[in-house]
Amino acid sequence: MRVVIQKVTHASVDIEKQRVASINKGLLVLVGIEDSDTDEDIAWLSAKIVNLRVFEDENGVMNLSVKDVDGEVLVVSQFTLHAATKKGNRPSYIRAARPEVAIPIYEAFVRQVETLLGKQVPTGQFGAMMQVNLCNDGPVTILIDTKNKDF
Repeated sequence: MRVVIQKVTHASVDIEKQRVASINKGLLVLVGIEDSDTDEDIAWLSAKIVNLRVFEDENGVMNLSVKDVDGEVLVVSQFTLHAATKKGNRPSYIRAARPEVAIPIYEAFVRQVETLLGKQVPTGQFGAMMQVNLCNDGPVTILIDTKNKDF
């Protein structure tokens, strides 16, 4: 699994000009899934996200997690995170899992984040053309790949 995490003051997802999800202070998580992703990837990544200390404490130091600040998490599927760009100018998405594999993993990931966070996690719609709006706070943007944990 590969994610882009952005600390936000607010974020939302629209589909066909209709708002389908929104959050205030928290994390926007764009998630790409590949065929080799497992329950271990889901468990490790969801815990990492919920406990990631990117929110300021009383001294202005990024020392608090989204859970510590009672923030929200918005999860949006994004297969393009697995784009291969080595050859040519048209990205290949061969590493991205097909929907029949990706959807159950995506749904399990969202449920695990909800469990760890202790609240509902709004999402975009898997496979839909979405407009994602956000105000990146900081800015703080973090990339995590469960296949390359040193990244």
